[in-house]
Amino acid sequence: MNAIFKERLLAHAEHVKKVGNVCTTEETTKQALILPLLDILGFSAFDPNKVRAEYQADFPGVKSGERVDYALFSQGTPVMFIEAKPFQEKLVNHCPQLSRYFNAVQEVSICAITNGQEWRFFTDLTNKNVMDAEPFLTIDVTQVSESDMMQLYKFRHDQFRPEELRNLAEESIYLMAFTDAITESLKEVDTDFVRYVAGRANIQKQFNQRFLESIQHIVRQAVQNTVSSMVVSGLSAPKIIEEVVANGANKVDPMAPIVDPDNNKIVTTYAERRLFDIVKSILPEDADVVAKDTETYFSILFAGKVNRWILRYFDNKQRPSIVFPKALTSEDVKNIEKCGLEVSGEQIIIDVPENILRLAALVLDSYQFCSNDENFKRKARCEDKSN
Repeated sequence: MNAIFKERLLAHAEHVKKVGNVCTTEETTKQALILPLLDILGFSAFDPNKVRAEYQADFPGVKSGERVDYALFSQGTPVMFIEAKPFQEKLVNHCPQLSRYFNAVQEVSICAITNGQEWRFFTDLTNKNVMDAEPFLTIDVTQVSESDMMQLYKFRHDQFRPEELRNLAEESIYLMAFTDAITESLKEVDTDFVRYVAGRANIQKQFNQRFLESIQHIVRQAVQNTVSSMVVSGLSAPKIIEEVVANGANKVDPMAPIVDPDNNKIVTTYAERRLFDIVKSILPEDADVVAKDTETYFSILFAGKVNRWILRYFDNKQRPSIVFPKALTSEDVKNIEKCGLEVSGEQIIIDVPENILRLAALVLDSYQFCSNDENFKRKARCEDKSN
């Protein structure tokens, strides 16, 4: 990382602090906050070989005409998409929209969403060409650190290497996973952690279960002493220690299943909730859809009507699948298989909820069918397959 790049980045951080609150619209945010950072990264907005605004990024025939705010190019190929939001808008709820763009253009392996201050970068580590649910890198430019600057330097036009960025993403994901695992070990101080500490301390004892349980409280006290010592001495505590001090042991898992309080046999999994969010991102913004879980399957209903189900999802751990109310045609099957998915009878196997994006045309067709009252005045009804 050269000194000029660092100097420009720090100057941009001060600029964002000064003018951010004035950027009340998306267009102002783009011009005042986003494009200047792209320029620092070597992607000049005045060079269409590097930056193209309102770039078409949609599945043919599905929400045709959708355009991503910026596509960054390298050697004539789109390499990164950027979705822009107004400065004061939170980014949490816009990932499904960005995910559609990402999945539409296979050459793109990196994408970002930003409000000019916070930048969230995504890739496809879990499933190829399917945007990960969580960003691999999040940077607040007003609080940019030396480490942040080194990572942003890898996004420069003359440094841009998609595979290297994927490696960066993989390392970041591992770091977060390892951090969570170590944090959990320090919170719980389970027998595995006790065995590790006792081994490192060279305790000359046989590490049977009884001995490990007998010293568990001592190891727990040692962890507390270590945390206190680091805080008092003013040492730069690792993130894992900071999380233990700040958060305690009451960490809620957003991916945990939700059990129906009236029927403990109905368990709504994270995959089912994720599927519902993705389907809503495919449908029109004003679509009237409701999720309904049962002991056997998870449904997405039009207007909450049980006979107008848009799709049913069977969250089988081995082979999760969905079915649509209308029978699949031979043409449908061909298109599904072209997307890399398997068809078994009327069931379409989807290993992960994100694969529903490959079936966006069928989702829209099913929604239109179920929203048309005429289809329920005749014998050709959605409920034909409900039994």
